[in-house]
Amino acid sequence: MIAHLSGTLLEKHVQRIVVDVGGVGYDVAVPLSTFYTVGEPGARIALRIHTHVREDALQLFGFGTALELTLFERLISVSGIGPKVALSVLSGIEPEQLVRAIRSADIARLVKIPGVGKKTAERLIVELRDRLPGVAAAEPEAAADTGDELRADLLSALGNLGYQKVAVEKTVDKVLKQPDAREFETALRQVLRELAR
Repeated sequence: MIAHLSGTLLEKHVQRIVVDVGGVGYDVAVPLSTFYTVGEPGARIALRIHTHVREDALQLFGFGTALELTLFERLISVSGIGPKVALSVLSGIEPEQLVRAIRSADIARLVKIPGVGKKTAERLIVELRDRLPGVAAAEPEAAADTGDELRADLLSALGNLGYQKVAVEKTVDKVLKQPDAREFETALRQVLRELAR
């Protein structure tokens, strides 16, 4: 089983990269959080790997942090959640927020993740609540106010639309300072308008 890859980034596509290790190109599926941190083709990278073996395929899933890998492995242990859904979950919410949402049984937050319905959210809470790793900088739930949640939702949605997180953070912050940008759809429209200028 492959557990770690270190090499040169050969190709970069949304949720998929190719890593050259000693002349061999490994096709690796990655969540958006990892996709945005690996750099551009030609960069040296190191990834933690989960090797998923099926009868008809061998797939590699890569992660930039140990927390992402652990969460991915916990997610695929939940009945009805396969690697693609687990990757989609990790692309739709920051790892620390996912841990907090599951621990606090925040179904409303979980169903905002693409591919997660109410039943899946309930299953995640029941099966993972006591099996999640500690989050180093876990803030108390009260501190995670709606502004932070809205910002995370906007960045996630923009990432799914193909925007790079680093490129849109300033625009998102600028829009969120406006008093009328408290609803997700309104704020997203304003951010897209700003980016189109």
